[in-house]
Amino acid sequence: MRILCSFLMLLLSSFAIAQGNSEVFICNIDFDESEIEILNLANISNDPGYDNQPSFASDNHVLFAGNNKGQTDFYRYQINRGSKTLLGGLKSGGEYSPQVIPGQKEIAAVRLDTTGLQRLYRYDIENKTNTTIIDDLVVAYYIFYDANTIAGCYIEEDNLNLFVFKIDENKSYTLLKNVGRSFNKVPGQNSISYSVTNEAGNQDIYLLDMVTYESFFVTQMPIGVQDHAWLDESRIIIGSKSSLFMYDTFGEENWRKMADLSEAGIKNITRIAVSPNGEGLALAASVDK
Repeated sequence: MRILCSFLMLLLSSFAIAQGNSEVFICNIDFDESEIEILNLANISNDPGYDNQPSFASDNHVLFAGNNKGQTDFYRYQINRGSKTLLGGLKSGGEYSPQVIPGQKEIAAVRLDTTGLQRLYRYDIENKTNTTIIDDLVVAYYIFYDANTIAGCYIEEDNLNLFVFKIDENKSYTLLKNVGRSFNKVPGQNSISYSVTNEAGNQDIYLLDMVTYESFFVTQMPIGVQDHAWLDESRIIIGSKSSLFMYDTFGEENWRKMADLSEAGIKNITRIAVSPNGEGLALAASVDK
């Protein structure tokens, strides 16, 4: 139990150590085959502590894990009003990877309690209550495929294992061991994407068919990159240092540099998310102070 708790703390607190001055940014994007135009870039966390793991609850709302007086809790940022609201913090401990549950007003987040217990919770913001979604897995990272199906990875000893969980069955299925942290639903497809560390130590992207549970290799991400998102059903976007790169699964088999954000003070993009309409981008990045 002591070894497991130590690994949990290392896994989640490593973000704050390695990216202590990370901030969450949003922007509008306009892209073609050669470049991505960045419009209305704004820092929405604007806090000296740890701010990371953005996700879009809608085209107008971004969720992220952020600093709350030394504790990591989750926030919602309303784009059209430019307002940030604390939603988490109902209990002591850290809250990570907030995501809206499809078709519902409730929010899911991974919570690491001060006791070392780590679970995926469902938060009812209006009634200020929370309950576990998966009782028996130490969920680390996840994505909702639909309101009834979650894909992600859980911690077992020192490994991250790929799972699919069916809420109506209250049952999980382990599909693969030793995967990465990046999970995304692919627009217009019945699949999610995930990453696996290859023999060279880099991250490969795979598609998981959510009907057959078969996996298909897509491409290798550049050295050091761990996270990806989908611009549409065929194009993947990543951040590497201060730049954005795109890979077209229907095009040439290479990553193309599409934008450079160094002039905005961004020096290390670690997380990336795309809005449902494909016109907005959220980034977690280290910044020049």
